[in-house]
Amino acid sequence: MEASVLSRIGLAGLAVMGQNLALNIADKGFPISVYNRTTSKVDETLHRAHEEGQLPLFGRYSPRDFVLSIQRPRSVVILVKAGSPVDQTIAALSDHMEPGDCIIDGGNEWYGNTERRIQEAANKGILYLGMGVSGGEEGARNGPSLMPGGSYEGYSNIKDILEKVAAQVEDGPCVTYIGEGGSGNFVKMVHNGIEYGDMQLISEAYDVLKHVGGLSNEELGDIFEEWNRGELESFLIEITSDIFRVRDELTEGELVDKILDKTGMKGTGKWTVQQAAELSVAAPTIAASLDCRYLSGLKEERESASLVLKEAGLKEEVGSVSQGIDKKRLIDDVRQALYASKICSYAQGMNLLRAKSVEKGWNLNLGELARIWKGGCIIRAVFLDRIKKAYQRNPNLASLVVDPEFAREMVQRQAAWRRVVGLAISAGISTPGMCASLAYFDTYRRARLPANLVQAQRDLFGAHTYERVDRPGSFHTEWTKLARKSKPGVGVLN
Repeated sequence: MEASVLSRIGLAGLAVMGQNLALNIADKGFPISVYNRTTSKVDETLHRAHEEGQLPLFGRYSPRDFVLSIQRPRSVVILVKAGSPVDQTIAALSDHMEPGDCIIDGGNEWYGNTERRIQEAANKGILYLGMGVSGGEEGARNGPSLMPGGSYEGYSNIKDILEKVAAQVEDGPCVTYIGEGGSGNFVKMVHNGIEYGDMQLISEAYDVLKHVGGLSNEELGDIFEEWNRGELESFLIEITSDIFRVRDELTEGELVDKILDKTGMKGTGKWTVQQAAELSVAAPTIAASLDCRYLSGLKEERESASLVLKEAGLKEEVGSVSQGIDKKRLIDDVRQALYASKICSYAQGMNLLRAKSVEKGWNLNLGELARIWKGGCIIRAVFLDRIKKAYQRNPNLASLVVDPEFAREMVQRQAAWRRVVGLAISAGISTPGMCASLAYFDTYRRARLPANLVQAQRDLFGAHTYERVDRPGSFHTEWTKLARKSKPGVGVLN
């Protein structure tokens, strides 16, 4: 083919995200070839490209024609389901690729699979990137947050495309080279873990306001809209306000009340919690959000338990707690509790990223990660700019909780935070995310914990030894023998 008719880049996998990202690339003026195993998806994408402005998007119907329609060094984005479909797509395409070409996997892939594929591709001289893409279908079409990791050469070949396609914020496009290996996928995984925490905390704020405050969906929509004009301004707060306003087209009332209370998931939250455990990083807010999704799936069990415990004498306390409640104060307290809890959740995610970066030698720039999450992605929020500045002030910051600005805000909000959690507990309303965040804060801020007793127990039953606060070294004590000696009357002859 003549170079003049070759596409600048290719994209294989034309489900919703793939179609929208391909159209976004074409919309920015970059000629793109697209391919899908199901040919109707190619036709559908071509039709959309025509309808949306005669965009420079070209359909190909075989792996060979697709690959050969891209200018060298070829850059091919694949957006297919994680796991074996990725390997199958790579096999089909790489047969026609040459050394120096690059494959970019834009799916939610386990970072270890990406590291395996980097090595397999390198054996053929092919470059490889694992690129997190956040923002859903709207973000993919209009500007996502992009997290590419792997081959820097492969990134450099498409840097100009990614910077045009990504969401744009005041301090640049929401894309940066993340680091080597599977770092891009890992960062996207933790982003999703933080997202789990955010969504859980918002649902708890809703639960308290609705059942303790007795607020209607209309009032909740107004409250979240107001919150979205302040420190909580974010994509998730904005869409929550919208959700409360949507009427049910099939029956009376708002649609949100008709939705079954079972939350789905695709695995990235579980991976985040597993990695936190592997790296000994406390992430209780994210873990609590995952547990809640598991429990939400036990709908029939929960309904049965509700009846059994009611018959056993359990009384609903919501009514008595909500009597005489100061709604204005409750709303403000919940706002403060939500904000403080969010800080803890983000702190946990950032600490996990730093721990993995140290383990793998990725040299992740946490401030830059906060910056590229400011636009396009699901967790985009105004306060990410302040997280960015916190890490710019101190790149070695131990935790967001001890950044001077965030520390001051946590202290200012802790009284309201405790009131909300205490009120929820009294009313029998579960707030596991807020409780986990508060426990994390209280545990982290204490100079001395009851862990001394736990370590003494470990030494007693397992001879695991212990350290002392007043002198160096490891010590072991024959606790049971000494305890018996010190008991009054033990070992004394009558």
